[in-house]
Amino acid sequence: MFKFKDNYGLIDLLEIMALLRSENGCPWDREQDHHSIRMNLIEEAYEVAEAIDNDDTPLLKEELGDLLLQVVFHARIEQEIGSFDFNEVCNDICKKLIYRHPHVFGDVSAENSEQVLKNWDELKQKSKGQDKVYQTLESVPKTLPALMKAQKVGKRAAKSGADFSNNAEIFSCLRKALGDIENNVNDEKIQHIDEKLGDFLLFYCDLLRMLDKNAEKLLTDSINRFIMRFRDVELSNNENDGTIRNNAVRNIETAL
Repeated sequence: MFKFKDNYGLIDLLEIMALLRSENGCPWDREQDHHSIRMNLIEEAYEVAEAIDNDDTPLLKEELGDLLLQVVFHARIEQEIGSFDFNEVCNDICKKLIYRHPHVFGDVSAENSEQVLKNWDELKQKSKGQDKVYQTLESVPKTLPALMKAQKVGKRAAKSGADFSNNAEIFSCLRKALGDIENNVNDEKIQHIDEKLGDFLLFYCDLLRMLDKNAEKLLTDSINRFIMRFRDVELSNNENDGTIRNNAVRNIETAL
């Protein structure tokens, strides 16, 4: 019999999930598997990020709970088939944290954050058996948003010395890529346009990485500004919808 309380903890959350997945629990929860709730995990992570961006502490607490629920849900599914349980998830991450912080739990010296990150990367590569740079590039999750992945791959490649010498080199590559795009569009070489557009985006991400800027955040902020400005333009415009659509370019330029 489930006992109602004024305050609940992690053990209670695990018990609630077990009950929801039980024969006498919730039909929807019983039907789920890793694949069916995969997007839930991603969406909750983004909602946590949005709460952080908005400095919304009460919402952050709520969204962290929703994200924790997804972790517990996935762990419970594995526990039911005898693979692993939530405690084993905790055990593995604790061991990883201890192993990758030898300056805290061992006798390794790390005087600053830069040294900490250097040690972390070396220990990570060692634990994963990565002795080649390309292996670290291939290990970047394929499901990451493309802008984020581009910057992460570029950062890892740069650590091996494969990087631009300065910003001027990137600008040169950007100008060349943009010229190639224009030429291919004009010549209607459709097959080459995608490749050139992709190159331009990759160089753009490299530039932002060297400027220590977050490509995902910058684009998101620009999109949000565009939406707000477009809204203001549309609300202040006395023309009808048809005219607004016909003057789309003018309105977009105003919004930007």
